Amino acid sequence: MTMTGLIPETANELTQKPFSRKTFLKGGGAMVIGFSVAGAITAGKASAVFGPPSMNSLDQWMTFNADNTVTLYLGKEELGQGSTTGLRQIAAEELYLPFTSILSSLQEDTAGDHPAQNQGPTVGSGSISGGGPQLRSATAYAYQTLLSLASAKLGVPVGSLSAANGVISGGGGSVKYSDLLAGKLINVTTPVTTLGSGVAPAKPISQYTIVGTRVPRIDIPAKVAGTYTYIHNVRVPGMMHGRVVRPRGQGSYGTGATIQSVDKSTISHIPNVQVVQVGNFLAVVAPREYDAIQAAAQLKVSWVTQAVLPGVGNQYKLMQQQDAAGQTVNKIAASSGNITQGFLSASKVLAQNYVYAYNIHGSIGPGCAVADVTPTSALILCNTQGIYRLQGTIAQTINLSLNQVRVQYWEGSSAFGHTTSDDVAQAAAVMSQAVGKPVRCQFMRWDEHGWDFYGPNEFNQVRAGIDANSNIVAFDYTSSVPYGTNAQETTNELVGFGPLTSLTASAGGADTTNSGTQYNIPNRRVTTKSVPLYGGYMKTAPLRGPGAPQCLFACEQMIDELAHAANMDPVAFRLQNIATTTDPGFGTPGGTRWLSALKTVAEAANWQPKVAASNLSSERIATGRGIALGSFANSQSGTVAEITVDKKSGVITPIHMYASQNAGLAINPALVENQMSGAMMYGTSRALFEEIVFNKSRVTSLDWVTYPIMRFKSAPKVTTVVIQRTDLQSTGSGEPPNCPAGAAIANAFFDATGVRIRQAPMTPAVVRATLKAAGVS
Repeated sequence: MTMTGLIPETANELTQKPFSRKTFLKGGGAMVIGFSVAGAITAGKASAVFGPPSMNSLDQWMTFNADNTVTLYLGKEELGQGSTTGLRQIAAEELYLPFTSILSSLQEDTAGDHPAQNQGPTVGSGSISGGGPQLRSATAYAYQTLLSLASAKLGVPVGSLSAANGVISGGGGSVKYSDLLAGKLINVTTPVTTLGSGVAPAKPISQYTIVGTRVPRIDIPAKVAGTYTYIHNVRVPGMMHGRVVRPRGQGSYGTGATIQSVDKSTISHIPNVQVVQVGNFLAVVAPREYDAIQAAAQLKVSWVTQAVLPGVGNQYKLMQQQDAAGQTVNKIAASSGNITQGFLSASKVLAQNYVYAYNIHGSIGPGCAVADVTPTSALILCNTQGIYRLQGTIAQTINLSLNQVRVQYWEGSSAFGHTTSDDVAQAAAVMSQAVGKPVRCQFMRWDEHGWDFYGPNEFNQVRAGIDANSNIVAFDYTSSVPYGTNAQETTNELVGFGPLTSLTASAGGADTTNSGTQYNIPNRRVTTKSVPLYGGYMKTAPLRGPGAPQCLFACEQMIDELAHAANMDPVAFRLQNIATTTDPGFGTPGGTRWLSALKTVAEAANWQPKVAASNLSSERIATGRGIALGSFANSQSGTVAEITVDKKSGVITPIHMYASQNAGLAINPALVENQMSGAMMYGTSRALFEEIVFNKSRVTSLDWVTYPIMRFKSAPKVTTVVIQRTDLQSTGSGEPPNCPAGAAIANAFFDATGVRIRQAPMTPAVVRATLKAAGVS
């Protein structure tokens, strides 16, 4: 299979004419969808090398060029978070090169002249924290190799050499990197594949000049100028357009989308449309995208309907009923001390229930992919978070061997958690295989919303006690949650590979980090109650701080409730009870890291001590402030929310959100601040607006009206503070401030109204009902 010269389509119709994105933007939004794409791609060449390459081989990580630059072959995708800039900073630092001398492709490839490294999927805030040590090892050992080669060439001991700007000097002579290695193989393997910052032979942290600085993101100029190529812009010769045909919204996990009948005559008036059916996978393919859209909308299909969902209003009642009937799998996920004795020693004990709705990933742009499948090969262009992970799934879906499938990364509309980006790639592959031509598949909004892997709904129970000195002596957290199903893509399931029956019931899902490790609690227990997957739940997957926002909405509200019961300021209560262990460094949330997160955000917000809800107003608009602590990816974050509450309309307005974050060594503080700001906005939106709605058969949240998100007019001002810890290894920065945002808002709501709100999202209807039940108007 060959796909040479990615070029725009040349059809005559206006809607198909090729335009560059820059021209499109200048055109004032004209409905033109053909875009120019620079570059060329070939697949199936006899000389193509299939990855993944060896992590220990320096030649598989980099090439030294004649102009004294270095080209990297990374295995972490640019998903919009800017991590590719941070990774290049690490390489530049270790190689003693200017940042501009480090080159890398933003497009990963499983084959070709230089397949990408398999650094694992780009998930879990791990590009810098996980991918950085891998790249640091490769570049640090490459620098040692350069020193050895320069020593031999200059006749100077390695210890007498120094390097700057790609030139090694010593003994009165000098030599450029390009004179040593340009056009040559390095032929060196590293003894280790990861290396922490400052760990020999890596560069001493005290000598850093690039890491820790605010290098501008390398991907932003082209994106701002409108010249950046996204997967949605890609057109290839002979390409067809495809759309999946599914019910508008998924049903309970395991019910799939079973086809009863398809009436192809209902689209006979649309020219050149092909219907693709493989098992219960159904799609339409046409030369013109508009025709594919119309055919998908008009094709008459009868689906098997199974009314096994509880309906949105009964979802938490179902969890309790299944638990009472012994249908859950219960497991103690964490335990310390003696929980029974802890409660016996408490002078005050509180117990509350908290609920948190299903959320979608909700990329603003829909999933898109281009596939060219022949009987013996496949090329997939897509916005996956893991090219090698997807390669195996595609091979299974279309029944090819692993090395017959080539996956190339093209950036899309961002991704986080487990979105539909792999699902749409599989769908494009199935369509292309069926019609024997390249197919571009793009999801419609109802495909994206209705068939997403949702962040799970949770029913959380917390019981906690304090002693006479206001010390937390017992903390008991129980989480009822559907077990994650992210291993099963919808396309893969519909063609006949699922659902995963091995996941009918399994214990897991409770957050053991955010349920009390912030504090010095001698008696603590965390219990998971996993509900049966086939008992009325949707497919779920990790979503932006998986499990942490739900857990913190419960646990950090309980901490505030304990503070109020102790008649203490919320910050003072946390300071008294904060975890007091010494900072253990990388990998484990430590006491001093929690303490710095708490103190830093309180200072940034100019926190004024008082007992919460001690200054209530009788006016319609009330103001309040709340605080919460949370963690994800081994990073600690403190959040303060400043809000107003309209007690009549029920509208909570976030005025100002403050966040601190301790993520160890910040490779690029500007990148961290950018991630913190986005995380705060996302956490605020989830807590106030976002909820998947469903009836007894299917999801009914299919657009931005039925699934609202925070708009610009509602967005708060955001203040972020990066706690730079050069003495610690880098930890994750993509998600932490998202996690405690909802709890901070809920605590601020109590400060404003004197009423606890224990249901998220905290919509106007929920607020009005909560205030009414408490007798507040």
